[in-house]
Parts: sequence; C-alpha cells; structure tokens
Amino acid sequence: MGNIGSHHANYLLDEQVKRCELRAVSDASFDKLSPFQQRGLRVFASGGDLIRSGETDAVIIATPHFQHTALGIAALKAGLHVLVEKPISAHKADAERLIAERRQHPAQVFAAMFQLRLESRYARIKKLITDGDLGQVARFSWIMTDWFRSEAYYSSGGWRATWKGEGGGVLINQCLHQLDLLQWLLGMPARVRSFVQLGRFHNIEVEDNVTAYLEFPNGATGVFVSTTGEAPGTSRFEIAGEMGRLLLENDKLTFIRNEVSMFEQCKTSRLGFQKPAVWNVEIPFDKQPARHAAVTQNFIDAILDGAPLIAPGEEGIHSIELANVLLYSGLIGQTVELPLDGATYEKKLNELIAASKFEKKVAPVSTEDFTQSFRS
Repeated sequence: MGNIGSHHANYLLDEQVKRCELRAVSDASFDKLSPFQQRGLRVFASGGDLIRSGETDAVIIATPHFQHTALGIAALKAGLHVLVEKPISAHKADAERLIAERRQHPAQVFAAMFQLRLESRYARIKKLITDGDLGQVARFSWIMTDWFRSEAYYSSGGWRATWKGEGGGVLINQCLHQLDLLQWLLGMPARVRSFVQLGRFHNIEVEDNVTAYLEFPNGATGVFVSTTGEAPGTSRFEIAGEMGRLLLENDKLTFIRNEVSMFEQCKTSRLGFQKPAVWNVEIPFDKQPARHAAVTQNFIDAILDGAPLIAPGEEGIHSIELANVLLYSGLIGQTVELPLDGATYEKKLNELIAASKFEKKVAPVSTEDFTQSFRS
C-alpha cells in the first residue's frame, strides 16, 4: 500500500471501476493499512495471507518488483484472476516462470498495467503504422529525460534503486511504459548496444543515465535515451518511415508525409538532391492522460464478459526483456543479440546483489501528489 497500491485502492473505493468491489488490502506496515481498515476493508500483513484468505476473486499486485513473480504464481494457483503492475517481474527469467504458471490456468484472466497503450497519441501512431500510412519504419529516436527525481525520492524507500530491492534503476522503474510502447509500436529489436551510468546523478548503485542504440530485424535502427537526473528534461519521440516522419513532442503529433516512398524516390529519381514532395499534417488527439482505472475496468470486463485485454500479462515479458538487455549490454560493454537468455541475465543480477556493499539511508519524504509523476 505504497504510492501506486494506495492509488489503485482509492479509485476502487471511489467506485471509478464498475461491477467490482474492493474487499481487502495487504501490507507489512500496519500504519499503511489502518486507513483502509477504518473504511471497512479486511487487511492482511502479507500478500500471501490475502491470497489464501478466500476473500477475493481477483488481485492487483502492486508491490516491490521482486515480489511480483511469487505473488502472481501464488494467486494463479489459488484460482484468482491477476492484474500485475509493471514490471510483471524483476527480470526475464522470473517473467518466464510467471508466464509458465499462467499457462496452467487458461481460464483465469492475467493482465498487466500498461495504461499508456490507452493514450490517444500512441493509438494514433499505432494506427498509422498498422494501416501502412508511414510505410516501412527506417529509424526512431526517443529522448525521454523528463523523469527528474531528487535524492529525497530515492531515500524514501529501502528497496528503491537497489539491485536487491528493485533490480535496476531508470530502465525498470520509470521507462517500463515507454519500453512497452516501443515494442508494441515497432516490435522487438534484433540487437542492442547501450551505455549506462550507475549513480551518475544520485547516491544509488543502479543506473540513472542510459543511452542505447537498437537494430531491428528489417534493418531499422533507433536510439533510446533516458535519465532521472536531467532538468528540465525532454520528451521527444520521432519515427521515420518510407512515407514520412512522425514527431510527438510538446503535446503535439505531426506527420510530414511524403507524396511518394523515399525508397522509390531514392531509386528512380533522375535528380541528385530532390526529395519527395510532402504534406504537413498535425494529427489531433485527446490529451487527457490514460487512467489506471481504465485498465482495471478492462480487467473486470475481461473476467465478466470475456472482453479482449488491453495488455495481456504475457506481453509484459517484452518490456522487461528490453529493460534487462539494455542494462546488461551497458554492464558488460558489448552488443547483445536478442532474445536475451533469461538465465544469463539472472546470474548477472544475482552477482550484483551478492557483491553489493551499498548502504541505503532511508528518510521520509514530504507528502506530495505522486500522480503528477505519471508521464505520457
């Protein structure tokens, strides 16, 4: 019942999701449970106790990353429907274990909390790619440095920004939504080479600065940049395709559309410098942020009506694999081919945990509206 767990509980209690009722919550700290107990909910000292209680038909798992797999498996074995916060697991090997268990329970709904798939801006980009308006994708560039976090943020929890507690830094925490969107829109890369800096801006042992190069099976290339130490920061997503260029920046989506394919122009033009003629189009979209409650409503509708899931839980392995492989490439200083071997990465992560001598100093942080940190 930290930031995100309380957020889920509060919108459920406010009845923003129809045809379901919040019955119970769990946390090791009674101080976090007391307000919910006062509102008539059953409270449990652990997720396992809640799962075994028989109080619920479904659970939302919103705990520190390393607990997602064990709790998810326990809930599936108990016959519950499961919605897992991002990431679905702390690393790919654990995600594979969770998905293997899910296959044993095909009648149960298994979903992941990737609400940015509901953002109108990304739905428009998805349609332009799927419908062929952009043509074959040649390149992307995503600069997502609008994640500024102070030292106080990292000091607010003993698990934050540690190998043992979180399994990484900006990639597995802040960037999971962007990495999910990246594979949802463009597919998985074939190989990556990344450069990561551990504790560049903060007194932490994990990465807080990343620059990565990606290559895709069709020859397309891309660059992904992110950090939690840069202010004011940038949010700029550009995709170049044979039929033009999409740019999402400053709450504006623009499409500079070629009248003919750039590949065709390149091969057939008799002039050395002439580019294709273009149209400049601004694509309107609903600028309201996606709501976690909407994904939860979809989860409920899938349970009761068989509605298609916005983000099936199995698809959560792709973003965690990207987070893992980008970190792994930077740690070993080499290009890494995909798919990433989950066992190899797990071994590396366990070595980092075992070798850690980092002592985390935990200090309370001033109360603030953490929902302002949601990024689109």
